[in-house]
Amino acid sequence: MQGKKIYQEKLFNDFRLSDRIPGHNFYRLLKGCLDLDFLYSLTLVFYGKSGQKSIDPVVFFKLCLVGYLENIISDRKLIDHCSMRLDILYFLGYDIDEELPWHSTISRTRQLFPESVFEEVFTRIFEMCVSKGMVNGSTQAINSAPVNANASMDSLELKVPEQDLMSHLADIRHISNRDKETVRKAKGNKAVK
Repeated sequence: MQGKKIYQEKLFNDFRLSDRIPGHNFYRLLKGCLDLDFLYSLTLVFYGKSGQKSIDPVVFFKLCLVGYLENIISDRKLIDHCSMRLDILYFLGYDIDEELPWHSTISRTRQLFPESVFEEVFTRIFEMCVSKGMVNGSTQAINSAPVNANASMDSLELKVPEQDLMSHLADIRHISNRDKETVRKAKGNKAVK
């Protein structure tokens, strides 16, 4: 008899994201390696004392790291990608029913910090990964590989970031500046009317 799978939404009363992420998963291993509490004191000077609470700087820099590792430079695509991946949600500290920050929040937050902060953060993250044995030698790679459709062993390729970190940050900063300029022009046009 032919079976037919019928999908029906359920309210999970006993679902734990951590139970769904294998122990060998790259983002689970990375989460165990990184202690990013230093970010609170490092970034404190860039925030005001009043107003709405901003995105957690640990979440922000984890999102930046995911963007780099997954070769995503669009904040909108980054949020869409992260929302579909259980392992990345776990890495970020979000549950399946929690909304990720808006893509525009990521852009605005990126503009708060000078390039030197990004360099320091990613240097320290790299040092943590080296000290935990996740990175060694002269080649950096993550624990996954894109595979052509036939999944032949001959077609396996090493997954490496498309750009070095500085080029990636420069591309993102260019996009953020372009977005900021568009908003500034739009506000200027409204004032003229």
